[in-house]
Amino acid sequence: MPKNLEASIDIAATPEQVWSVVADLERIREFSPQTLRMQPLGRKVRTGTWTVNLNKAKGYVYPTTSRVVRFEPNHAIAFRMTENRTVWSYTLEPTADGGTRLIQRRDVPDGKLPWWLQRTIDTVFGGEQPFEGALVDGMHETLEKIKETVER
Repeated sequence: MPKNLEASIDIAATPEQVWSVVADLERIREFSPQTLRMQPLGRKVRTGTWTVNLNKAKGYVYPTTSRVVRFEPNHAIAFRMTENRTVWSYTLEPTADGGTRLIQRRDVPDGKLPWWLQRTIDTVFGGEQPFEGALVDGMHETLEKIKETVER
């Protein structure tokens, strides 16, 4: 059964500074090892904005779409993947020292994925544990790269 996943990092920058990077969805490819492209449709990202994405995993490249389901400037952005119904999010929390804790999550509503995706994970990626392990590793890599960018 798929799990909700989470990773976090503390960044020596204000939530506004972190938000300026996180909310620019086109930049996610600079940080995420699994995202080749994320293209918002429309001029301004907000709740309801659709994105067209190109992802990669284990040598496979595949398209996805998502819709922004939460958009709270300087606090949180979340998008639901159309194909698997998972919700990916970034939440920004101010820290006592004036910095920001950035939290990335993958939530699996209802605790299950579509049958065809579960079969793909089992067949192509060796099962849920290695697949989710790679996702968590990618989340940590993403957060580290965002931190490096913001703190420059």
